[in-house]
Amino acid sequence: MPADGGPERTEDGRYIIVKGRRWRATDPVLDEDVAAALRSELGRARSALRTARDAEEVAGWRARVQLAKEGLGERGAEWWTLTEPERHERARERLCALRAQDDA
Repeated sequence: MPADGGPERTEDGRYIIVKGRRWRATDPVLDEDVAAALRSELGRARSALRTARDAEEVAGWRARVQLAKEGLGERGAEWWTLTEPERHERARERLCALRAQDDA
């Protein structure tokens, strides 16, 4: 484990290692306020999934998890294949989509 207490990373920094399994790391160039908001949305959706009762509700919360993880760069197109402006735009778009669902 690194000195900062975070998860072990691959040498290129693109993945974290958790219990021997490789997971895509969060995009390191995201503005902290946007990344924090996306992490908050992700946590909220994961929490709601634990209590969701019907298939439609589960599907809705899973879609929110997907949006948050795409915004963080953990799913969808690999963040290292996009330009920095594209990475920031994707994160902002996913956050806006999540917030729009709350307003609906």
